[in-house]
Amino acid sequence: MQASEQTSGSAVADARLRAVVGLAQAMAVAPDARRAAQTGAARARAALDADFAAVSVWEREHGRLRVLVNDGLLAPGEEPLPEDESYPLGEYPEIAQFLAQRGLGELFTPDGLPRAWVQSAEGGASNGPACRARAASLRRRGRACCLVAPILLGGRAWGELYLARIAGKPVFADHEAEFGTVLAAQISAGLAQSERLEEVSRLAFTDPLTGLANRRAVDSHLDAALERHRADGTVVSLVVCDVNGLKRVNDEKGHEFGDRLLEQFANQLSLCGAMLPGAVVGRLGGDEFCLVSAGPGADEVVRVAEELCAQALTLDQGEGVACGVASTGDPIGPVTTADRLFRLADAAQYRAKSGPAAHPVVAGRGSLPDPTVSLADAGPRPGPGGRRTERRRFRGARHTADPGQLLAATLAVLDERPHPVDTVGRLESVAETVSQLLDAVAWWVSYLPPGSGRIQTVRYGIRRMTRGPGSTRAQMLRAVNEAPDAVFDLAAYPLTLAAVRGGNFGLRTGVPGNDPAEEAVLVVGGYRAMVAAGGTNPAGGWLIELFADDSTLSLAGIGPTLRALVAVALSGPPSPP
Repeated sequence: MQASEQTSGSAVADARLRAVVGLAQAMAVAPDARRAAQTGAARARAALDADFAAVSVWEREHGRLRVLVNDGLLAPGEEPLPEDESYPLGEYPEIAQFLAQRGLGELFTPDGLPRAWVQSAEGGASNGPACRARAASLRRRGRACCLVAPILLGGRAWGELYLARIAGKPVFADHEAEFGTVLAAQISAGLAQSERLEEVSRLAFTDPLTGLANRRAVDSHLDAALERHRADGTVVSLVVCDVNGLKRVNDEKGHEFGDRLLEQFANQLSLCGAMLPGAVVGRLGGDEFCLVSAGPGADEVVRVAEELCAQALTLDQGEGVACGVASTGDPIGPVTTADRLFRLADAAQYRAKSGPAAHPVVAGRGSLPDPTVSLADAGPRPGPGGRRTERRRFRGARHTADPGQLLAATLAVLDERPHPVDTVGRLESVAETVSQLLDAVAWWVSYLPPGSGRIQTVRYGIRRMTRGPGSTRAQMLRAVNEAPDAVFDLAAYPLTLAAVRGGNFGLRTGVPGNDPAEEAVLVVGGYRAMVAAGGTNPAGGWLIELFADDSTLSLAGIGPTLRALVAVALSGPPSPP
């Protein structure tokens, strides 16, 4: 009997291994991310004897769960490749819990994979909270149970694999939920491969830390909304928020805690934005976020802003938010450009800084003459040709970590340089431009000759000095590391080697698990953090490294953007140093 059970268990393990390998191979040849998701859903459905499968993305910027693909036994109204099948994230408390507790507690397996959970049509659940919306959906579509496995991309929650069985079949068991976790991880890997082909486009419109829309995407959406306003009077509203207390959290606890605070507020903003149909929420950069609404009335938007302020006060860290609202539905005068609406929302948010964080300031709802409108109208006007003026004009910030702005500014610099320009010159333009925008301390450009294992510094820039350890040995190491023609054996620097081959990585001093050799370069140089990205062309391998002190903007999430810019720089005519 025992031998029979062992044989049966071995057969199940072999079948599951074949299923995982087959899923990986099938997704690898898919022509795009959506077809890869379709392939992954079909293979996962077969592997777990489910009747239905779907892959959906959790769109934080819209506050919704959007279905990409459906597979198997479809219910009425379901389509294999739906044009617009979406549901408010607020209806799924388990998703909100997952987003709020990323990387913590029971939501993850000991191996670090996001744990799948099971829901029945009767309302019961295992490995996660019961969700009335999912139970109702199961009953409505004649299904008995579902298994939900989160999908991560780039370490961030991206969406979910959803599997369901019809009535008469057994509810998914715990061991099947564990296998669902493995299948979702493999789908994550397959989607990541497909998504790399679209990386530059995605980075141009997405904030990498929070997953919300970035400034470029917000501008595009706002411009389209104002076109509707000019055409038919559609009410357009803009909410701008600053997260209070971020600098204190960064100074007292470190940038990791500050980034966590930004992510938590982004989740709250996403859920509040879902209360307004069609709204888009985004991060403009640093501690500043916004919401763009087209259609709902001004009072409705203000109610959502009130809710957002109240929710922000419940965050573990921080001190709430300063929130400003400007809407064409209020008496603020003609609004014909996005710049004017931004000026009004900016002015309202600036005034909110001096008031209680529990309430927003709304342009056009003060005493006459309205102080917010007066402040906005006294600010700078658009530049020549209607060009939009710099954001945060009431505070004067001149740096940004927004990927869209980093890409746009750096690509503009590359386009302006005379052609042809050598490889080193193009990489130097990338390094210097991004360093200026991030307020980085220094940058290096390095070169790896074909067939060599030793990388050498070919260009560098120092924007301000840092103080490293005072010992003679540390000072000697720094002098060697930062010599204009420094050479490093890549056998001792595995992260750098992977970056030169087309990857990227970031480090912050004092984080457990850092590579000792890589961190030593930071410590002796007096740097707090760094980000590196590289790539190859026929002339050899190349690397850009940016270094940070306490004044530099957070480098979290900058690696993929820098890698994309390196790829653009290396696409020109190849030339060795």
